[in-house]
Amino acid sequence: MLKTYSRKKKAEQEKLPSRVRPPVDDEDEKRHFQKVVYAFKSYRSHLSKKFTTNRQLLESLPERQQYLLKTYKESLQEVEKCVQHNQSLIDLIVKDVFFMFENANAPAPSQELVEEEPSVMDLERVQTTLKQFVRDWSKEGASERNTCYQPIIDEVLKNFSPEHCEPDKIQVLVPGSGLGRLAFEIASKGYSCQGNEFSLFMLIASHFVLNKCNQKEMYSLYPWIHQVENNLTPQHQMQMIYFPDVNPSELLRPSAANFTMAAGDFLEIYTKAEEWDCVATCFFIDCANNIVDFIDKIHYILKPGGLWINLGPLLYHYSNIPGEFSIEPAYSTVREVIAGVGFEMEKEETNLKTTYGQNPNSMLQYEYNSVFFVCRKVKLET
Repeated sequence: MLKTYSRKKKAEQEKLPSRVRPPVDDEDEKRHFQKVVYAFKSYRSHLSKKFTTNRQLLESLPERQQYLLKTYKESLQEVEKCVQHNQSLIDLIVKDVFFMFENANAPAPSQELVEEEPSVMDLERVQTTLKQFVRDWSKEGASERNTCYQPIIDEVLKNFSPEHCEPDKIQVLVPGSGLGRLAFEIASKGYSCQGNEFSLFMLIASHFVLNKCNQKEMYSLYPWIHQVENNLTPQHQMQMIYFPDVNPSELLRPSAANFTMAAGDFLEIYTKAEEWDCVATCFFIDCANNIVDFIDKIHYILKPGGLWINLGPLLYHYSNIPGEFSIEPAYSTVREVIAGVGFEMEKEETNLKTTYGQNPNSMLQYEYNSVFFVCRKVKLET
């Protein structure tokens, strides 16, 4: 089984067995976990309320308009079936999820779920997590992976060539790893790789695909079923995808011991200086309240001469969230910070066309002009 570490300090992680150990005596963490699981379980019931409203509105229209919208009425019925299909998949994802924890005293999930109305944000996170299966683990996401992940993988192979080093001795960290595909790909090349993710939604889903999927395309889902706007046809909204596009258990077998996932805040759990040979970040550094904190931490944990590979935009996730502080420098300033903390830029590309979780059939398309750079931690002269 792929190791997934709990939200503990890095110094404590080395003692953990193959399953996750829950935070001891941390009721807030346990309650948060239970709320996330309940948000997953509430997926269908939440959307059913919307469908009920839609049907009532449709039935309140004049008969002539109802007749003109008969295709819409039929599609609503089909959408409900797709949502039920997704809920069946979700039930598999969260089945025995509490056994991610290495704790004999862990109570049964049915007795411990926090059955309170999930927040709108948590319900949206469930939908976002389902869409992440497309980007990371479906053939439909291959184009995004080629533009976002492949440049990073190529730089790892170039700078730590198996011809000149032992890959399993090279420590690579992938913060903000989502459903784990980038970290998986690096580990499958023989490197010792750890993915790090803060979101329990993503961690639960990545645990499912990396530990419970043992053949290609064994599961299916409707990732775009929640998108009611900008559909050319009802069929585009109801497009089914299959995952995973590769067999994770088969490809990882030779190097499973060199692939782990660590749960927790990147800034909190990585406390050991000069531990990593490479840090690979993809659509990650703008997730910080203060991007300088991330840059400082990456520099701190890299070995002298270590490599930081980054690709992504500067969306600044906290910039429009009430009550959150957010530092939002332009890239030119970020570049000054990178040099100021002790990195040397070795490669830099701007205006790299990338997408994130894009629905290829949508009438609305988002595209980022991302930055891609490779920089090295300067070795101090002795």
